[in-house]
Amino acid sequence: MNRAILADMLGDEYEIIEAENGLQAVEVLQAHGSGLALVLLDIVMPEMDGFGVLAEMNRNHWIENVPVIMISSESGTSHVERAYELGVTDFIGRPFDALIVHHRVVNTILLYAKQKKLVGIVAEQIYEKEQQSSLMIDILSHIVEFRNGESGLHVRHVHTLTELLLKQLTQCSSRYRFTRSEIAIITTASALHDIGKIAIPEEVLNKPGKLTSQEFEVMKTHSVIGAQMLRDLPIHQGEPLVKVAYEICRWHHERYDGQGYPDGLMGEEIPISAQVVALADVYDALTSDRVYKRAIPHEEAIRMILDGQCGTFNPLLLRCLTDLADTLPRELKRGASAPSSQRELQNITEEMLQQGELPVSRRTLQLLENERMKLDFYAALTQEIQFEYTLSPSSLTLSPFGANKLGFPEIIQHPHQDPGVLALISSEDLRALSTALQSTSPGRPEVIHDCKLNLPEGQRWYRIISRAIWSPDDPPRYTGAIGKAIDIHDSRTRLNDLEQLAFSDPLTGLLNHASAKERIKARLEERPDSTYALAIFDLDHFKQCNDQRGHQFGDQVLIYTAQQLQNSIRSGDIVARIGGDEFLLFLEYKASLEPIIHRIFNSLQSSFKDSVISISMGVAQTNIVGTNYDALFRAADQALYSVKRGGRGQYHFYDDSMQEILSAISPIDGSTPNKGEDKT
Repeated sequence: MNRAILADMLGDEYEIIEAENGLQAVEVLQAHGSGLALVLLDIVMPEMDGFGVLAEMNRNHWIENVPVIMISSESGTSHVERAYELGVTDFIGRPFDALIVHHRVVNTILLYAKQKKLVGIVAEQIYEKEQQSSLMIDILSHIVEFRNGESGLHVRHVHTLTELLLKQLTQCSSRYRFTRSEIAIITTASALHDIGKIAIPEEVLNKPGKLTSQEFEVMKTHSVIGAQMLRDLPIHQGEPLVKVAYEICRWHHERYDGQGYPDGLMGEEIPISAQVVALADVYDALTSDRVYKRAIPHEEAIRMILDGQCGTFNPLLLRCLTDLADTLPRELKRGASAPSSQRELQNITEEMLQQGELPVSRRTLQLLENERMKLDFYAALTQEIQFEYTLSPSSLTLSPFGANKLGFPEIIQHPHQDPGVLALISSEDLRALSTALQSTSPGRPEVIHDCKLNLPEGQRWYRIISRAIWSPDDPPRYTGAIGKAIDIHDSRTRLNDLEQLAFSDPLTGLLNHASAKERIKARLEERPDSTYALAIFDLDHFKQCNDQRGHQFGDQVLIYTAQQLQNSIRSGDIVARIGGDEFLLFLEYKASLEPIIHRIFNSLQSSFKDSVISISMGVAQTNIVGTNYDALFRAADQALYSVKRGGRGQYHFYDDSMQEILSAISPIDGSTPNKGEDKT
């Protein structure tokens, strides 16, 4: 009755959404978010009372953007005081006067509308200011990179890596607590880390070969020169950005064990800003092309850094790098496509939100609404069972297609207790999925779980791909998950196509190492009694080919080799480019393996244009090594190395005599030996 009275009073001017209990109110808030102009809330309600709704609004920061007027007969001093403490804008006791309610509603909505308009103006001014500042830094850093002959993405990559490392460092260590503003300053200053290279002679800067000791000493001066350039600025010396940029320029080549330059600082003597940029700079240098080397694959670069082959770094930062390792390539690709001014605006706006200085602007709300519309549209197109789970209050929201497919309502409260959900998925699988999601971290939130679902048409195998949602609190809290369920049988072809787009090597179109590894491991688990072979091969003297005819020709050779490989295999075989000029082949065989390998090997020993392609290949078999992927890969690698030692242009099958081949010739310092002149 009270809802009907209020709706009659306000329905001519406003669109009214009703909820008959607190849980429904929270679901409405989740669905509409900051799009609501006002909430009229009672205290006494079933399922969850008004104070519970206010607590959820505070926990999810909705109260910062949506005004609440409490209308209740519970008008005691303690209730009123508690309501205001939880953030209500006004309190009206029942029975209420219609005119008073109308005026207070209108005044509150107008007040918040004016505030949002002002916020929008301020946000646009911040955006323009940050855009201009970032543009100037990008131009300056691009000039340095242009002269240095490096990739135009180097500064952007270092910027993104610095931001990711700082955020991870804040989460994993109580020693460092960076605000978003501090992170924004350090990441912006990272763009200037190599500004001193402007003063380095070009013949040293862009020398394709190894520098002499004298040339290296000249190159090392760029850190001091860059710092001095900032120190000599006639203005802005007190600005935090200039101070941090000075630290980064001078000390980003210092190392944690004191073996760096220019000042030989050790441990925490090195400012943390310079330590973070140093690690970011080394990683991107390893994984990018330079005038003197080809890019190293992501996995190998991580291993080299962790093994100390690139100098000593802060153990905390190495831990952060390890935590981020699985997501770095994707984040770098995303960061390279997003203008820095937009990323910096996001950081600054979030910082102001946390401090209560700035609600979300109408422009931001419109962007969020556009994203919601796009997500709904894509969900309808994909025809997949997509879901969103929230921990508090416990509810499961299904996409329209998913709800229709399962015969469920789109919103299910308390899904762990719902009979329909418990009939769909076994309690063991539901518990395993829930445990796996809560065991993730903000840096590694993804979970893949295969299980049987009991659908109306029968039992089917599904793959549940989900991502845990963590709050921005310190420490972060698990708040729920989003994901989708894919029918492994009906969607196998479509799933393979999607994986090919997401996990393929961009040059050759073959799988990359990570996705090939997952497919091979799945095959080994599905049919462990079959016999398989894993082969690794690379192109002989490929580095020499690159040096003599250029990287563009080298890329054409790799593409041609990939095409030859695909033309030589069967539909069930798995092939991948695992880095540089190295390729992987995984196949099942029943009788003799020798003829199969011989045929594929000969098809790859061919000519391209006026060049002869020669390969070296190592092969490992499951009936000798076992079905462990890492053991198979290691055995094939050892067999390949035995070919290198024997003169190249051959293939060898792994046997026990090769078991210690790598360890027997490892250098005294413990580093991995080169397999030949084409290995760098």
